[in-house]
Amino acid sequence: MEIEEAIKRAKTNDQKAFNYLLDTFWDAVYGFQLKRIQNENDAEDITIQTFSKAFDRIETFDDKYKFKTWLITISKNIHIDLLRKDKNSITQVISKDDKQALHIIDESPSPEDKLITEQHLAKLLLDIKKLKPHYQEVINLRYFQELSYKEISKQLNEPINNVKVKLLRAKKLLAEIIQKT
Repeated sequence: MEIEEAIKRAKTNDQKAFNYLLDTFWDAVYGFQLKRIQNENDAEDITIQTFSKAFDRIETFDDKYKFKTWLITISKNIHIDLLRKDKNSITQVISKDDKQALHIIDESPSPEDKLITEQHLAKLLLDIKKLKPHYQEVINLRYFQELSYKEISKQLNEPINNVKVKLLRAKKLLAEIIQKT
């Protein structure tokens, strides 16, 4: 399958085309992120987010541009957004009498926050149980047991690309379930 053909088929929601594009461009996007952040798990997460966002908006892709460049741009923007979010949530710089002081925000949860989190977690677990068992398993391994894609691949005895696609689909299905409730 040619890339142009895969893009056209992906725009019609063809799963094989999505798999082909993921297989073809995974290493380029992952390698780009790994060079930027030098953390394998974070690079994998951003790469998955990149493909998720790209596949959600595949109909907006303009074939005047290279697909790889489009993916790298999405990936770079996701990373920048995460950096901004981290910067704004972790520290705050305050100026006092021309002296710069770094004020670390206390982010430890209050008892109320803990209760709300537990309730949200309980609801999330109920929503996860609505997924098919193989999607539940991959979500559990990645987010609750915090295994890498490689470790999940070994445990499930499946190729790593299958794990990536399963996780991508599981997250989309879970998001749909959460939005409905």
